[in-house]
Amino acid sequence: MDIILAISIAVACLILGGVIGFLLFRYVIKQKYNQIISEAEIEAEALKEKKQLELKEKFLNRKSELDKEANQRNQKMQAYENKLKQRELSLNQRHEELQKKNGEIDSLKENLAKQQERLDVRQTEVDALIAEQRVKLESISGLSTEEARESLIESLKDEAKTQAQQYINEIMDEAKMTANKEAKKIVIQSIQRVASETAVENSVSVFHIDSDEVKGRVIGREGRNIRALEAATGTEIVVDDTPEAIVISAFDPVRREICRLALHQLVADGRIHPARIEEVVAKVKKQVEDEIVETGKRTAIDLGVHGLHPELIRIVGKMKYRSSYGQNLLQHARETANLCAVMAAELGLNPKKARRAGLLHDIGKVPDEQLEIPHALYGAQIAEKYKEKPDICNAIGAHHDEMEMTTLLAPIVQVCDAISGARPGARREIVEAYIKRLNDLENLAASYPGVTKTYAIQAGRELRVIVGADKISDKEIDALSADIAKKIQDEMTYPGQVKITVIRETRAVAFAK
Repeated sequence: MDIILAISIAVACLILGGVIGFLLFRYVIKQKYNQIISEAEIEAEALKEKKQLELKEKFLNRKSELDKEANQRNQKMQAYENKLKQRELSLNQRHEELQKKNGEIDSLKENLAKQQERLDVRQTEVDALIAEQRVKLESISGLSTEEARESLIESLKDEAKTQAQQYINEIMDEAKMTANKEAKKIVIQSIQRVASETAVENSVSVFHIDSDEVKGRVIGREGRNIRALEAATGTEIVVDDTPEAIVISAFDPVRREICRLALHQLVADGRIHPARIEEVVAKVKKQVEDEIVETGKRTAIDLGVHGLHPELIRIVGKMKYRSSYGQNLLQHARETANLCAVMAAELGLNPKKARRAGLLHDIGKVPDEQLEIPHALYGAQIAEKYKEKPDICNAIGAHHDEMEMTTLLAPIVQVCDAISGARPGARREIVEAYIKRLNDLENLAASYPGVTKTYAIQAGRELRVIVGADKISDKEIDALSADIAKKIQDEMTYPGQVKITVIRETRAVAFAK
């Protein structure tokens, strides 16, 4: 029993101790809670006061900024008000000035009105006086006003016509003198500024050999080598007693050049037989064609002529192997091109176009086939075919008057062609044969009835025939020029073509005594 009691007392003590401990813990917690609450309230109050101070500071700062902005705006408004006041003052001043000017204008108008009235009165008086004087003049002269006016106008017309005709005649005479002088000056300057060497071409070429033994090898057994070479090149090879020389004859200089180069390679190689000849000739033909194209390109580059069709370049290169009256055609074309450029520059025209037309003016002389039309017309057709411009084509076709000239390039090309071909030493012809041909031309035309004078000019290219106005009419001169041209074609031998110009003039002569 005592143990149970002791246990009960111990349990009771434990329970009592737990209750007392709990109450103590609760008290401590409550004290801690109250302390935390009080601290939190103190911190909150401090934070509140801090925030309030910050807000007050921001408010004061913002207020100061707003005050500054307000002050600035007030200053700007004040400045605007001052400007407006100044403008108002200036406008008031202008208004006063305008009022003054309006007053002055009104006074001027009044003065003008008064002056106009006085002028009207005076005009009326003058008209009356004029009418009175007109009546007196009509009574004195016996003519009405209209009749007098017409008479005066007619006399003035006659006097003006006379003066105008005199003035026109003076201008025409001065223009003729000046034009002739300027034309001579331009031609002389063009000739002086362009100079070129003259090359003379023949219809034969001479191939020199080291010894006469080579002739036998060139001829071959029973002449088979020489026949093969002639057949391959289209030339005639003359092997005669001339020492150390073989003559190559052909009208086409290209064929002669191919034959000469082929002979040179065959003789240098030593192997001369028909198969080898054909092989060498084919190779040389290709070389000559390449050289022709290269010559055309080099000529175009030297003259500054660009954009030529490849076929035109080939034709220009082929001119190197053509000649006209002994003058190398390519050299003639280059000289004509330079002359055209100089003359065009002197006249204020395009020198590049003139140089192009001068270079191409004789392309009709190097066709691969025989033609029945003049070389100038054929050259114009070739140029048109290969897309040359119309003014270039016209200059090519008209440089011998076979075509009507439509541009200023045409007479320039014609004149420069004549300068290049007619200068001393440019072309070769036996003097006696040349003089005889010119005399025959003049005598042939002089044999026709009605012909008074004949002149062969431009180295026999043109024949001028002067007929009597009382013997041949205007309608008959066309038939006469055609008859003379036909007779020259039938009876004479001449290079190129001959232009026949028949001139008929009527003269009126009177003597003032």
